[in-house]
Formats: sequence, structure tokens, C-alpha cells
Amino acid sequence: MNTEQLLTLDAWQAVILLTRRELKSEDLVRACLERITERESEIHAFAHLDPDAALATARALDAGPVRGLLHGLPLGVKDLFDTSEFDTTYGSSVYAGYRPRTDASPVALCREAGAVVLGKTVSTEFAYFTPGPTRNPHNTAHTPGGSSSGSAAAVADHMLPLALGTQTAGSIIRPAAYCGVVGFKPSLGRVASGGVKSLSQTMDIVGGFGRSVRDVGLLGAVLTGDKRLSGWSEAALPRIGLFQTPSWPQADADVQHAWEQAARILSAQAKDCEDVVTPDNFADLIQLQKNVMTFEVARALSHERIHHRDRLSAPLNNLLEDGMAMTGARHAEQLSQVADWRQSIDALFENHDVLLTPSTTGIAPEGTATGDPLFCRSWSILGLPSVHLPFTTGQKGLPVGLQLVGRFGQDHHLLAVAQWVHERLTR
Repeated sequence: MNTEQLLTLDAWQAVILLTRRELKSEDLVRACLERITERESEIHAFAHLDPDAALATARALDAGPVRGLLHGLPLGVKDLFDTSEFDTTYGSSVYAGYRPRTDASPVALCREAGAVVLGKTVSTEFAYFTPGPTRNPHNTAHTPGGSSSGSAAAVADHMLPLALGTQTAGSIIRPAAYCGVVGFKPSLGRVASGGVKSLSQTMDIVGGFGRSVRDVGLLGAVLTGDKRLSGWSEAALPRIGLFQTPSWPQADADVQHAWEQAARILSAQAKDCEDVVTPDNFADLIQLQKNVMTFEVARALSHERIHHRDRLSAPLNNLLEDGMAMTGARHAEQLSQVADWRQSIDALFENHDVLLTPSTTGIAPEGTATGDPLFCRSWSILGLPSVHLPFTTGQKGLPVGLQLVGRFGQDHHLLAVAQWVHERLTR
């Protein structure tokens, strides 16, 4: 295979060839490094790279036994994850030159499964809204989203087949949408997060990016230890709930067009495809998510807040001030509300296998601002699994798609339905 052919392989296709020894990991890693050399000066997806170490790891994998589900696959790791072989800066100058002694749990799991960690991908400052240097590979005048900006952009630009990300508000689904890749956020609590810089114990979740549903299924199986995420069979005809949510008026013409296209196609082929009745007070979840996140981020970043405020951006300092002004008693009340919502939301899945809902308000905005996570906040506070599916384009040829949301703990079923849906939306 030539370099172009290698770079267009989906991760699941590449891993079949790698495990059969029909493809060398070293060749795939070299192809990715060539692409990075060609494009990184425009895209700025990486915070740290070590080509020599990656090639040495690939050669060792080629010479040894098959390691696991990610054998020989190049992997990008968001710079929010501790890594023993790379500096970890969390998107902030506060941690310039910091080298952890150990890998974060998700990184260790991926290495154990045979992944080749190619480098650290750019994160926004402490995974909040202040952007890094990454640009959207479809149009560099536009944002790639945040906070997992480098991971989404690198996968979209064929620098990598897979990359790790995190989401507290919308940091997997939104950059996946803006960059036109598949992004997967598992159910809350399914992935060990030791060594991942914490923002909110109530919402932080590790997931990732690929160019197909099968790709993120492989990654999800490694992260969760649940092989059903990569080994599911063809889904039965699904029951799809069409849920625009109370934020629908904020969706622009591109999203509305994608919605109409998807609803038309799926209504003709799914077992059921019908509108979802909005639960009472569902709109309140957006403010609830903001409040819980603000309180918890202020305390998670206590060291930085106390000792390095002069090196933090103004937006982050403002968030920390707001969070410290909130009382613990009020936070406890809000956590009780979260628990009630997480229990009651299951009723939405009594008549629907998955919910189809917007991912973003529109295409990637022009400039560096990372965009609005409006359509992701509710699902983040609820802890439900979700997957973004790109399938069309909007203004300026920029990607547009929608997300599917699944029942808590039914990640494997969500991905099976997502594969079924994505095949029909991209035909």
C-alpha cells in the first residue's frame, strides 16, 4: 500500500491487516508521521511528538506477538492525560516541562492493547474554553472545537486513525461535529480515569475519536473492558426517537437541513421513528450542568487557583471565582437534582432504543472560539452514552452531523444502532 492508501484505512480495517501480519505497524506509523510533517504547520494538532520512540515501539510490535484490539495502531492522546514518555501540560504554561512518572489509566490500557502512542494532542487550557493553536482541517479559518481540539483535528486530517479525548460539557461531541469525525462518549463511570486531569467528578468521561463507528467501538472496548462494544452484530431494526430538545430554536439552517434529511431516511427504514415528548423542565438541565461544573472545576483546580492565578486566562479565572462563590449546601442540592434526573430519564427509552438529537448549533464557527456546547450539556449531566455521526456538509463545505444518545450502560447497543444509522445516512 502507498501512503495515501494507508492513511485512508479506518482503524478497524488497519487492525485486521496488522494482526494478520499483512501490514507492518512501522509502515503505518511512518505514513502518519509523513502526514504530520506535511500538515502540522497548518493544523497545529500536536502539543508533543516523539517520532523515534513511536517507530521503535512499532518495530517491537511487528517483531512480537499480537498484543490486543489496538495492535500496532497509532494513537493520539489529549494533553489532559498523564504520560510517562511525553510532557503533560494540560494546555497551560503552568505545567510547561512537566513529565509524569506514570501513564493515565486509559493510556496504559491502550498501550497494553497494542496501541502506539504517537504524540500528545492539543487541549484547550485545562479543557475549558480558552483555545489552543489547533485549526479546523477543513478550513483553517474556523475552529476545530474544544476542548479535545487536537485529537479531533488529527483524526479528521488523517494524521491518526484514533485519538483519546474527554468530555465534561461537550468536548468530544462538539469537536467531532466541527471536524467531521465520529466521536464517542461512553456512559459515565465506564472508563477508569486515574491520571486524567479532573474538572468535574460528576461529569468527566473519557472517550475518543475515529473515522467510523467501528473505530470508536474498538477504542471503547479497550477503555471499558467490554468487548461487546467492538463485537456487536447487525442491529435489529431500531426504534429511534427524534428529540430536537427545547434548544432547537438555536439550531441553524445547516443543522435543520441535516435533521430533515436524517428524519426522512430513517423514517423509511427504522422500525419506528417518531418525535419524543419533551420531559417537563428538561430545559433546566442546561443551567444545572453549568452550575455543577462551575462549582466542581473551581475546587478541582484549587492548586492552580491558589498558586498560579496570574498564569490562568481571564475566562478561567472568572469561572473559578464564580465557582468559589457557590456554597457546598447548594451544590449538594444540585447533586440531588442530578440523581433524580438520572433516574427519571430512563423513561425516555421505554419506547425508543436511541434518541437522535443535534450535536451543535451549526458548523464550526469562524475564528478560534471553541463554540457552544449547548446541545451536549444535558447529556453530559445525565451521564448517558452518545456518539456523533457526520454525514453531510453545510456552509463553506464544513461538516455537519447529528448525535445519537443511548440508554445508560447500553453503550454496545448504542454503537450497534449507530452503525446501522450511519450506513444509511452516508449511502
